Amino acid sequence: MPSCSEDFAFRGLIHQVSDPTLFARLDAGGETVYVGFDPTAASLHMGNLLQLCSLRRLQLAGHRPIALAGSGTGLIGDPGGKAEERPLISPAELDANLEGIRPQLARFLDFSPGSERAAVVVDNGDWLCGLSLVDFLRDVGRHFTVNQMVAKESVRARFERPDQGISFTEFSYMLMQACDFLHLFDEFGCRVQMGASDQWGNITMGVELIRKVRGETAYALTSPLVTKPDGTKFGKTEAGALYLDAAKTSPYALYQYFIRVEDSVVGAYLRYFTFLSHDEIRALDEVTALRPESREAQRSLARGVCTLVHGETETARAERAAGALFSEDVAALDEATLLEVFADAPSSTMARSALDGAGLDVVEALAASGLVTSKSSARTALAQGGAYVNNRRVAVDARITTADLITGRYVVLRRGRRDHHLLRFG
Repeated sequence: MPSCSEDFAFRGLIHQVSDPTLFARLDAGGETVYVGFDPTAASLHMGNLLQLCSLRRLQLAGHRPIALAGSGTGLIGDPGGKAEERPLISPAELDANLEGIRPQLARFLDFSPGSERAAVVVDNGDWLCGLSLVDFLRDVGRHFTVNQMVAKESVRARFERPDQGISFTEFSYMLMQACDFLHLFDEFGCRVQMGASDQWGNITMGVELIRKVRGETAYALTSPLVTKPDGTKFGKTEAGALYLDAAKTSPYALYQYFIRVEDSVVGAYLRYFTFLSHDEIRALDEVTALRPESREAQRSLARGVCTLVHGETETARAERAAGALFSEDVAALDEATLLEVFADAPSSTMARSALDGAGLDVVEALAASGLVTSKSSARTALAQGGAYVNNRRVAVDARITTADLITGRYVVLRRGRRDHHLLRFG
């Protein structure tokens, strides 16, 4: 088994570290480590998954993880990674978001009572929201200079845009996060904070505060920002956000996203988001290099992520749905899954009466769907074995009847390998 530091290095999880001696401590076990999660939406998203996985890895290696849901800092807004001021959310919205996030955190970490490494979920509103301004300025603000704060990347980037600037509210965010680290150090003996690379300035402020106020050493460890193949980051405000809540991003949609990722990122994602061994990942790297058309790495990635987020049962459903796209199993899909599988396919509606009597001539159905340009080309496709009803190859004289309806309403037409059309009967 690789050591904790070897595993983090292999997986590319180390971007910056405040003190290299941290790795020996992580290899020894017994540390308390925290990550903060922004509760400005009712669900965590794919951009949070790397940190959740990192906390899980550390817990498996003998450390105690703390997941901090920041209702206090969430009322302020982190300027990091944003070119303009974040909109403030109401306390009621924040409470609702926290209710959605807490069970998601519990899905990744072991909270078994009595264990020294049992995970803890805390809410920084418990200590920040009761802190008076005078106490905050006296106990925290006096330890930092404005020069030091302005030098932080998250602030400097906004200073360089005079049209936007930064409010005193967001300027103070890093001090509030430093308070969090100090509180967790005092309350739980927490010496390590992790986060994405854009959190470096905030995290090191906490390290500095603990050193100045308690005379103790704390540690900062950041990982690279997780980006899509086009270089944009995963996030809840980005286009096409992937959420960990099945109601916002279904297991099928999550599975499909990762099974379609490009070869250029699949190796990194396998390291970030799965718990496959180093040898298993290296083997998949080799398969991708030698036989990229097999998509074996993508299938392992999709299965691993979907199982981690939604469990084995939902992952099995997603895999069946993905397989049904080109198999006769499509007829066994429930309506919600069927509509999701063919969400991007063209569709049309016909009167149910079209199925009366002997049923609907498949030539007419194909021509009406637009999968072929004419009835003549429909007959040619059928004669050549290139046309399908519910992914079942049919002959020129075939007819569609009520027996072909999926969930009593739908028929899937297909021409060739990939051209689908969803036909509704109403």
